[in-house]
Order: sequence, then C-alpha cells, then structure tokens
Amino acid sequence: MLDPLIIHSNSARPPLGTPREVQEFQGTALLQESEPENFKPEEFLRLGQDPTSITARGAKLFKTDVETYINWRWHMKHQVTTAAEAAKVMDLEIAEQQGFSELDHIFNAGVTPYYMGLMGASTKDSPCPIRLQALPRSEELSDRYGIADPLLEKEHSPVKEVVHLYPDRVAFCVAQLCPVYCRYCYRKRRDNEAGLHFNRTIVDRGIAYIASNPAIRDVLITGGDPFIASDAAIENLLARIRAIPHVEIIRFGTRTPVTLPYRVTAKLASILAKYHPVYVNTHFNCPEELTPEAKVAVENLVNHGIPVGNQAVLLKGVNDTYQRMFDLCRGLLMMRARPYYLFHPHNVEGTEHLRPSVDVGLEIMRKLRGNITGFAIPTYIIDTPSGKVPITHNYVLGRDGEDLILENPRGEIWREKGVLT
Repeated sequence: MLDPLIIHSNSARPPLGTPREVQEFQGTALLQESEPENFKPEEFLRLGQDPTSITARGAKLFKTDVETYINWRWHMKHQVTTAAEAAKVMDLEIAEQQGFSELDHIFNAGVTPYYMGLMGASTKDSPCPIRLQALPRSEELSDRYGIADPLLEKEHSPVKEVVHLYPDRVAFCVAQLCPVYCRYCYRKRRDNEAGLHFNRTIVDRGIAYIASNPAIRDVLITGGDPFIASDAAIENLLARIRAIPHVEIIRFGTRTPVTLPYRVTAKLASILAKYHPVYVNTHFNCPEELTPEAKVAVENLVNHGIPVGNQAVLLKGVNDTYQRMFDLCRGLLMMRARPYYLFHPHNVEGTEHLRPSVDVGLEIMRKLRGNITGFAIPTYIIDTPSGKVPITHNYVLGRDGEDLILENPRGEIWREKGVLT
C-alpha cells in the first residue's frame, strides 16, 4: 500500500500492464463471443449519419468511419493509454503530460475515443470537467489523506470479490475492465491484481456464496464495468443469479452509458429484460456527458422496463456548484434517469485535488431544495466502511412545547404546531 500521506511516484508496486494488455490477457474471448465484429446497432448508426453529431465528429477525429466507430469493441481496442496517443487528438497541459509519465505504474490510464471526443480546451481557471475525470495529472502524486481501500472492502469480502456489508445485499465485483479508468475510482487497488475480469473461478465461488445465504435478496453486479463483456457472458451470469430462489433484485453498476454508450444496445437491453426485476445504476457527473448518444443508451434501457438511477460523485471543478448540479439533475430527468445518490468523494489515494469541502455539497443540496422537483434531488452521501450515511442541511431549528420550529426552503422560520405530542 502507498504511504497514506504522500503518494510517491517511485512507490514499490508490481508493474502494471496497459488496459489493452489486461484486455488481451483476461477478456478477449468475452469481448468477441456474442456478436460479429461488424455488428452495427441501428439506433447509433442513425445518429452518426448527421455529420455534426458527436459520433460523426469522433469518427473523423480518430480517422475511422462511423460504422466502425459505433462498435464498442473498437473503442476498447483503441483506448487512449499514453500521452503520445492523447497528443494526437488534443494539446495536453503540462500537468497531464507529467501525469501520464509519472503515474503509469500507480494507476492505469485508459480513455475511450468517444469520451476523449467530449473533452474541450482546459485552462487553470477553466478546467475541462471531462479531462479532470479521465486524464492523469501530476496533482495525484500528493495526497494527505488518501488510502488504497477507503471502504475496507476486503475486510467485508467473505469470498473474493463479493462485498457483503448489508445483511440483505451484496456487491459482486465480476469485472475489472472499464471503458474509462476514472481518476477518482475508489477501487484503484484492483488495478494491481490480474485475472479478475469475469474470472470463472471467482464467479463460481461468488454465486455459490450467494446461493448458500438465503438472507441475500439483492445482488449488485459491478466491477470494473460488468457491461464490458459479450452479451452471452452477461446473460449467462444473469441466468445463474436469477436461478437462485431467494434473489429478488438484480442490479448493475455501469458507466457505459456515459463513457461508451454504443455498448448499451437495444439488443443488450432486451437480454437484461428477460431477467426482471433488473435495475441499472449509472454515473453521469456533469452536463457535458448528457449527449444524444448517452440519451439513446438510457432510452434503450428504460424502454425495456429497466429503471436507471444515477450515482454522481461531487468533484471539484466538475460539478461543485449549484448551477452545475442543477443542470445535471434536470438533464438526467429529461433522459429518464433518476438522480439517486450524490457521493462525497472517497479518500482514495491521489484524489485530494478533486475533493471539495463537505460544506460545498451541503450548500448545493440546500439550494436544490425548492428550486427543482424533489424527484430530481439525489441523496447526498458519505460512504463509510460501515455503510452509507446521508447528510443534509438541518431544517430543524428547535422544539417549543408541542411545536417543531423549522426553516423552510426559502430560509423562513416556520412553526409546525402539535407534532411533538
């Protein structure tokens, strides 16, 4: 584990392969066994026919045709992993150049061409929120509080990659590959472990554990990103979990609608829908991610009866103002994705430059109340090793006899009579 106070670029860690090498070692068969390489989802092909679309512009930027660009496997095979690759499509800041070179042995860099195509110009005073999330930066080398496993997940794993914290549900980490390796990821530690992506032994033991524990009613399939596998591999996993009589709810945690929307095809959604009730939690952090392509991905899910919830992370320079969060939550509802959680960022190593004060989050939540429909307001959460703790502005000012003294959303004092009898 790295020093909890300072992340040194020369910390002793085993050498890491690039995401492409990890993919070749672990996941090639999983990526190819279901559909042909030239599979062209019609819903995205229609978008790409508009030359001004993000899809068409992305294909041009990466010097390929639209039909190739909408194939999700192409994006996984062409992840941007080095400064040299990134510099072919944009001008890198010095901090980003240094980040690629100084952090490659600490946490893999990997960004899909699609997500690279959402990046804009970035300055010190006006950073690009997409770049902050995905490109390594030299600021990651210093962190006073960061640790490798802030939620102590390994201590709550009765079998490998099954996190059993709450009595009735588990997180089942079946995947290791991701379309984008988010710089604030709280599971960075898994980067050092090989062979975790849909590993047959790990999956078998996890399913056996779930089957042996009748208290487990809810299984969250996560990773990594569990949608980075073939349709056949995902359906096989779903079928095995759904066959367990006491499992009522199956959820997926995936960022593919945000970072690789071409993966979330109508075909995949139809497979998921066979195993209802199935839910999907995704992870939009800023309005710039709410693209027409992302909208199609979410629509594919909800049109097949799969509710989509969003779990954002409060990040400095990304979404840490009221207006930014308002625009994100409003845009999510327009896409039929429900704002579910807003996480205060974990104290994971290398992320101090992205962590705002909790007071910032509380003020954002206070301003949202009364200014946007309650359906659009996520629960602000601090995630601890013992569970999620909701935090909120305190609207209860005091008690007076049988009356409760409150502050309303306009900041006015209100006496609610007779509620303390």
